[in-house]
Amino acid sequence: MTRKLIDKALLALCVFLLVSPAIGFFLWMLSLAFKNDVDNLAYPPVFIPSPPTLANFEKVFDSGPFFQYFLNSITVSGLATLVALLIGVPAGYGIARLKAKKLLLTILIARMTPAISFLIPLFTLFQALGLTGTLAPVVITHLVITVPIMVYIVAGYFETLPMELDEAGLMDGCSPWQRFRHIALPLARPGITVAAILAFIFSWNNFIFGAVLAGRETRTLPVAIYNVLTFEQIAWGPLAAAAILVTLPVLVLTLVIQKEIVGGLTAGGVKGG
Repeated sequence: MTRKLIDKALLALCVFLLVSPAIGFFLWMLSLAFKNDVDNLAYPPVFIPSPPTLANFEKVFDSGPFFQYFLNSITVSGLATLVALLIGVPAGYGIARLKAKKLLLTILIARMTPAISFLIPLFTLFQALGLTGTLAPVVITHLVITVPIMVYIVAGYFETLPMELDEAGLMDGCSPWQRFRHIALPLARPGITVAAILAFIFSWNNFIFGAVLAGRETRTLPVAIYNVLTFEQIAWGPLAAAAILVTLPVLVLTLVIQKEIVGGLTAGGVKGG
């Protein structure tokens, strides 16, 4: 009993050490968003707003078409995730069943490659085609983010499905597409859900592609936050308010479907064991 209590205490301490910096930064950002300029620049720092104000959020909405940028982010991340599903799920199934480990490693390396490596040639291509300033190049470049994530997670999940299922489908006369559609796809739904959620979040938070390829009317939310900064002075209140508005949709999405995320990850880890 004593050993179990010590293990639980050590686990709780490790979890606290891991999450406390993120929680601390989020609470400080929340404090900045609801404080006035005087309190934001005060020393010693003021943590609790007195009184709280919504002026920083009003400045964000007045500084530009915030809802247009929000719709741009939804469009870009949604389309990039949808295309990644159409491409990545069948690719992950093929890689898993063919045991193409080297191909999977290549895809992972592509995901780890800095985005600027893809951006320079793609920018030249889109500029030659006259597409810069529209949403199309932003969606296409975000596939560099979403497709590798989708393939890597889904392939790992398909590998946990017993090969006997495919063999049974083969004996029943099913084609490879039928085995994928009617056998593997329904069983892998939790893993696909997790992959889609993570791909959407990574796409939503991306900054570099939108900053270079998007125009004034096609900016995404992370780029819109960057525009809050000025050379003369950093407006900490509006900057924190804008950051909260960008983080809020992803945070709500994660909280609502956290059970599906945990369930998908754990199911993929025990199937076929």
